[in-house]
Amino acid sequence: MTRSQWDRRISRATELTSTCPFAAEGLHFYTHIATFQRNLYTGLSQASVNFPSAIPSAGSLRNELNLPFLLPKFPEFLSAIQQFAPAQLGQSADRLAQRGSSGWQRALGEFWYGEMESPAGLVHAEEDRAGDSSAAPSERWLAWIFLQPYAEYLADQRAPMTLHGTPSTCPLCGARPIVGVLRSKGDGAEKSLVCMLCSHEWVFRRIYCPACGEEREPQMAFYSAPEIAHVRVDVCDTCHTYLKSIDLTKTGLAVPVVDELAAIPLDLWARQHGYEKLQINLLGT
Repeated sequence: MTRSQWDRRISRATELTSTCPFAAEGLHFYTHIATFQRNLYTGLSQASVNFPSAIPSAGSLRNELNLPFLLPKFPEFLSAIQQFAPAQLGQSADRLAQRGSSGWQRALGEFWYGEMESPAGLVHAEEDRAGDSSAAPSERWLAWIFLQPYAEYLADQRAPMTLHGTPSTCPLCGARPIVGVLRSKGDGAEKSLVCMLCSHEWVFRRIYCPACGEEREPQMAFYSAPEIAHVRVDVCDTCHTYLKSIDLTKTGLAVPVVDELAAIPLDLWARQHGYEKLQINLLGT
């Protein structure tokens, strides 16, 4: 991933702010997130910190957490969240800022080394409870936003690998997919999934549920809306889970992780029809 890819994300979010006014507020916030993430990624690229030249084995990406490099960057991140985020997330950043370096280290470590939370666990959980020794859901959400470019940097340094089968979670870090992608291949389209943490993309089966493994075609369906026809919501009627996919055969200039953020009407439709999202995005939708 080069810096120009981050610039593409920021540019696409700015463009969609005008074409998708229903998502303008969230996309505006995302441009601030992505700007910080781009700068952190660039700093990692320029710093000669202790990273392996190539991560050799599957699943080992999350064995690396360079807190001496990351912790000094965290106050700037919290400041940006406090300034630009919606009120609830800004308040969470304010609470975390007051906990100092030891609190930051705990929040980052618990997210990085822990199990990936369910969609509801990160956003729709109860309010933080006093005396709870574990990081609150809002803190894990902040840790995810902060660590995402770090994970992406590690993924970009990884040695090429041969993928066997079509895993439902990221073969590099074990996290869930955040969006699907359709690209032209032969007379049809090939599907892939993009990781919510390290942004690694891997080929996936067209008719297969990444949540429960359903592969019976009558149980799988997809829906789209005319105003955002290149985005569709893929649903499973067995586990009632959904994931949005970006069809690059219809809009080649789309940036999957950004266009997914803008397709809020599809999230509303899916939830109204009883489906739960496989993985929330960085805006919590």
